[in-house]
Amino acid sequence: MVKINMNDLDKFFVKSELIPAICYEVNTKTVLMLAYMNKESLKKTLETGYTWFWSRSRQEYWNKGATSGHVQRVVSIYGDCDNDTLLVNVEQTGAACHTGSYSCFFNEIYDSSDAGDGVPENK
Repeated sequence: MVKINMNDLDKFFVKSELIPAICYEVNTKTVLMLAYMNKESLKKTLETGYTWFWSRSRQEYWNKGATSGHVQRVVSIYGDCDNDTLLVNVEQTGAACHTGSYSCFFNEIYDSSDAGDGVPENK
């Protein structure tokens, strides 16, 4: 159930016409991807129950999974405290990443378990 009046969506687009949308899989508890929504793609998402985004590179709307079948069914959406980021809780079908990976976040750049005791070496 949509819990906001469609006429009140402007508050999410005061700072920019695009808002980051973090997609989180509710069953696997995995951050899947970050994409951008404009007001119209947010409306489409709320109306259809499936994620719609604005492609900055192609300058067009895209419905996640429309060609691959790897759709994201929206479970809930939360705005952050500043109304400038969305958390989109979804149930993901198949891979979320265009590379075929389940999540777009697979390039690890830091792991504290590899960091030793945390004391810098004197060189």
